[in-house]
Amino acid sequence: MEISRVLLNWYQESHRDLPWRNTDDPYKIWLSEVILQQTRVEQGMPYWYRFVEAFPTATDLANADEQEVLRLWQGLGYYSRARNLHTAAKTIRDDFNGVFPNQYDDIRSLKGIGDYTAAAIASIAINLPHAVVDGNVYRFLSRLFAIETPIDSTQGKKDFFELANGLLDKENPGMFNQAMMEFGATLCKPSAPKCTECPFASQCLALKNNSVVDLPVKTKKTKTRNRYFEFLIITDEENVLIERRSEKDIWQGLHQFPMVEKLNKSEMEWELMLNEVKKFTSDSAIFPHKKSEVVKHVLSHQILFAQFWWIKVNEFTNEKQPGLIRVPWSELNNYGMPQLIIKYLQEEDYL
Repeated sequence: MEISRVLLNWYQESHRDLPWRNTDDPYKIWLSEVILQQTRVEQGMPYWYRFVEAFPTATDLANADEQEVLRLWQGLGYYSRARNLHTAAKTIRDDFNGVFPNQYDDIRSLKGIGDYTAAAIASIAINLPHAVVDGNVYRFLSRLFAIETPIDSTQGKKDFFELANGLLDKENPGMFNQAMMEFGATLCKPSAPKCTECPFASQCLALKNNSVVDLPVKTKKTKTRNRYFEFLIITDEENVLIERRSEKDIWQGLHQFPMVEKLNKSEMEWELMLNEVKKFTSDSAIFPHKKSEVVKHVLSHQILFAQFWWIKVNEFTNEKQPGLIRVPWSELNNYGMPQLIIKYLQEEDYL
């Protein structure tokens, strides 16, 4: 098929040299696919190297402590990806004797692996004929064929999946899929696509119709909500109190300072905050020290507004709530924490 031939020729001449493209190890390819979800290649590559070095095999990852996995993931966000990686690695260790499965359905059954990731691993590592359909593929195909069916609709997902499978080079599915994704990532980009360099410019219906910027079409708009966090940094200079987030919410499994969540952006006074401190420690000698400016932190579906309140105690005598941990400042790096907190502490020269 002409599209396949042109695409593969373009890929062989123009693709980026990325480390996971120089291996057929499905475990390492799986790591790259999960890390690069919602993450740019430049940001994700150091994490890929870090995980491969720390956990050379799926069994090594399975045997690791969850806190170590989360600590290495620190800064990437979407921490459920790291927890799913860990769970899936345990399944590979326990149910597949530590060998990454080589059948699509078995790969698809692993925790956190959906249709796209399963197809990517199966085709790239094992050469199985399964087409990938990610954001890059949606964008390229919708523009090339001027398809206005919303990509987030049931019909749209069905149509694009069938189209991608129809175009798939069954003899070389792994390279074809990588070519499709690479094309969307580097040429047919969301904004400022390089249409003048595109080998499909003469065939692209969106370019002909002057509708490139309008495609692909989406129907759903992500709802964003604001949240207001007040972090209590309770310290005796050498130690500080932290707690682990256990609820099913953002940052599950990570550590943070004791925190009060407000319902709105109303200002809180020191008197009220000191009363909150007494819920966490019974020390009588509690001294307000300083508070930060409000820090804004944007997540995919939430915007966080955080403030840090520094409270000094003469010495710790008793932590009143279960789950609180007294940690020396020098050891705080050993605990996985949200990027919001890490960035603030780095600016304060505490990390």
